[in-house]
Amino acid sequence: MVPLWLDVFDDTIRVCAAYRRADLVRQLQHKRAQLLDPKLRVLVVGEAGQGKSQLINALLNAPVCAVGDQLTTTVPTVIQHADAPCAALVTGPTAVPDRDLAACERVPVPIEQVAARVAEGGEFGRAEIGIPRELLTSGLVLIDTPGFADGWAGGGLDPAWLGSTDAVLLVSDAVRELSTVELNFLAYTARTCPRVIVALSKTDIAAAWRRVADRDREMLAEAGIPATVIPVSATLRLRSARTGNRGLNAESGFPELIGRLQHELLTKPEALAPHTARAITGTVVEQLCVPLRARRFALDGELVSSAASRLSQAQRQLDDLRRLSARWQNTLSDEVSDLVSDIEHDLRDRTRRILRRVDEVFDTADPGAVWETFKPWLEDNLLDAAEANFGWLVERSHWIAERIGAGFPGYRHSVIPESTFRIGHKLLDGMDELERPNIGRFTFSQKVYTGLRGSYGGVVMFGLATSLAGMPLINAVSLGAGALFGGKSVRDEGESRLLRRQGLAKAAVQRHVEDFFLTFSKDSRDVARQVHRTLRDHFTALAEDLQESILDSARTAKQAADRDLAERDRRDRELQRELEDLRRLHDRANALAAVPPVPRAVAA
Repeated sequence: MVPLWLDVFDDTIRVCAAYRRADLVRQLQHKRAQLLDPKLRVLVVGEAGQGKSQLINALLNAPVCAVGDQLTTTVPTVIQHADAPCAALVTGPTAVPDRDLAACERVPVPIEQVAARVAEGGEFGRAEIGIPRELLTSGLVLIDTPGFADGWAGGGLDPAWLGSTDAVLLVSDAVRELSTVELNFLAYTARTCPRVIVALSKTDIAAAWRRVADRDREMLAEAGIPATVIPVSATLRLRSARTGNRGLNAESGFPELIGRLQHELLTKPEALAPHTARAITGTVVEQLCVPLRARRFALDGELVSSAASRLSQAQRQLDDLRRLSARWQNTLSDEVSDLVSDIEHDLRDRTRRILRRVDEVFDTADPGAVWETFKPWLEDNLLDAAEANFGWLVERSHWIAERIGAGFPGYRHSVIPESTFRIGHKLLDGMDELERPNIGRFTFSQKVYTGLRGSYGGVVMFGLATSLAGMPLINAVSLGAGALFGGKSVRDEGESRLLRRQGLAKAAVQRHVEDFFLTFSKDSRDVARQVHRTLRDHFTALAEDLQESILDSARTAKQAADRDLAERDRRDRELQRELEDLRRLHDRANALAAVPPVPRAVAA
């Protein structure tokens, strides 16, 4: 019948293979073979100078490990049963037991030299020693390791050795309490190797070893480390072996340590294997669950944030478009109003300058003499004023369009069709020509009549005056005065008629210019209104297109969000199902044995 723990272990291996964790598969397969092996591999570890090698020598009553102030273990040393003493140095790509054995090379060495070779070090990964000892006959394997310092992996101990052992024996002297390094090492070890023993060495030289042992047990309990503390003395053990003193042997504490190791060896299939399988399976399941939980968390954030971002962007665009619509309509209305006012003022200013020039001309010139040359001049000046004013209207209209269009992403230049401005170019062609005022002519007969009328008063006035002197009414003096008065009357009448002609010409020109102003300003306002309507219709259509585009984008984003949410729910259900399968596997592992919770690390 297949043990329950083996069934759980095989399921764990299949799960790791399904998740493509080849590294975990290799570790679990190696651990499976190790748990099925009847041998009990005990890894003896500790800080330098704690008496590890001496403890192994005392256990086996044989100097197999290097001890002394100048000697220390530099590579792991595997000690197991052999019918005859033997030793070998193992080289190869890996020196961890039971891994890549075909790639390893064993170099036999005399057993009495192996301790010195291990202390010296060299181009080999581990040493193997076989000796005939009753303690090792049943399958106990002891592994001496280099002492660690500044951290449990700092002394050269490959962490892979922990995965290749069934139990860990930490050696710590009774002179002091367990250090933080030792506690952290035990906390790490207990995750994959639930059988941990603390050998409190050198009790023969530590007077307060009982207090230290009690304190160590308290510290282990506080850290949640399921370790057994056994005080021992290698010196008493070796002395009792030489003298055969059973009292010293019992006082050394080694019988309790040996009994504990033999108990673990005998109960390995029923107790140690299920406990180890439970601990390793729990650790592996935790490793597999971490990326699944991370993917599930990232799934929520990634899909939801992506959909929300697109929807939020569409909403921001709609809000911006609403603000833009209100802004461009107000701007268009204000700019067109300013344009009409400015165009009318500019046209009024240009026509006033023309009228001032006309006044200057007709203040001195005779309209009858210069009218034929004046009329083309006036028409040319009015045409120039109209073209300049209308050109400014066109330029300002395009400027308004560009200013408003700058806020639209789809704005195109020249949105005002040229047909809008054609009416202005036909304006002067439809105007009435400048009418020649009824100036009249100062004819010869009119001049004679005016002269006679004026001379009559001179003749009468001077004739009466000279008659008092006895002269006749008509005489040379009165005739001369009549001639002077007649000439002056003709000149005065000519000047009066000139002023009248100039006034009539000015009035006619002013009426013509005023008609021009009224007609052209009306046309300019019509063009401005047409520009207003054109820009309003264009940007309204553009805003509607933008709004429809944004709404389409929002609808697309909503559909994408719905798809993303559906995809998230599907993938979330898959991840939840996988996590549920791992949880059931974890529960099956927990049911194997009541193992204390995984210990926590101790802060330095």
